[in-house]
Amino acid sequence: MSKVYKTAEAAMAGLCRDGITLMSGGFGLCGIAENLIAALRDSGAKDITAISNNAGVDGFGLGLLLETRQIRKMISSYVGENKEFERQYLGGELELEFNPQGTLAERIRAGGSGIPGFYTKTGVGTLIAEGKEHKEFDGETYIMETGLKADISIIKAWKGDAEGNLIFKATARNFSPMMAMAGKVTIAEVDEIVSVGELDPNFIHTPGVFVQRIVEAKCEKRIEQLTLRERT
Repeated sequence: MSKVYKTAEAAMAGLCRDGITLMSGGFGLCGIAENLIAALRDSGAKDITAISNNAGVDGFGLGLLLETRQIRKMISSYVGENKEFERQYLGGELELEFNPQGTLAERIRAGGSGIPGFYTKTGVGTLIAEGKEHKEFDGETYIMETGLKADISIIKAWKGDAEGNLIFKATARNFSPMMAMAGKVTIAEVDEIVSVGELDPNFIHTPGVFVQRIVEAKCEKRIEQLTLRERT
C-alpha cells in the first residue's frame, strides 16, 4: 500500500481515538506538524496523553487541542508560552509530567531503541526524583528514567519521498527523528514529496522504515516571538 496521502485528514484517518498516546515533534512552533494537529483536533478524539517539548501557544499548535480539552495529560519540558495550559494545570484540569529537556529527549530515544529505562544524574535531589529508583555509580547518585513510546507520532519534515525517507531543515529537526522511531504509527507532514531516489541517501535523517504515512501540506509557519532590534 502507498504511504502517500492526499490530505492531513486522510493521513490521520483510522488512527484518532480516545485515550491515545501522542508524540508531537517541534520546539516552540519550529517544526510542528500544523496540519496533522488540526486534523487530530477535528477528529474529536479526547483523553490524549501528549508527549511534546511544549504545548504550542494559545490558538496554535498543540494549543488547539488544549482549547478543545482533548488533552488529558502532557509529558513536557517547557510549558511557558501557553496561557490556556497554565489555566488548566493550575485549575487541576490537566495532568503534567514535567521532564528536564535532555531527559525528555533521551526517554524518547530510549523508547524508540527498545531501551526500557536508563540512569541519569539530572534531577537528583529535586522534585523530579521523587518516587524514582536511585542508584550509585562510582560514588555518584543517579535516578532511573523510563523510555517513552506512543501510539501515534506526528512529525514535520522538509522533504520526503514516497517510501517515507525524510530530510529535516536546520533546527526544525529537533525531537522528530527520535519520535519517528518511538511511534507505533508515524505520520510525516512535509513541505515537498519528491520521487524515490531523488533524496541523497547520505543526507536522509529518518529512513522510511520508521514512517508509515506521509502527506505534503502547506504550513503557516508562525513566528512564536518576534523580536526587533532598534536601528543604531
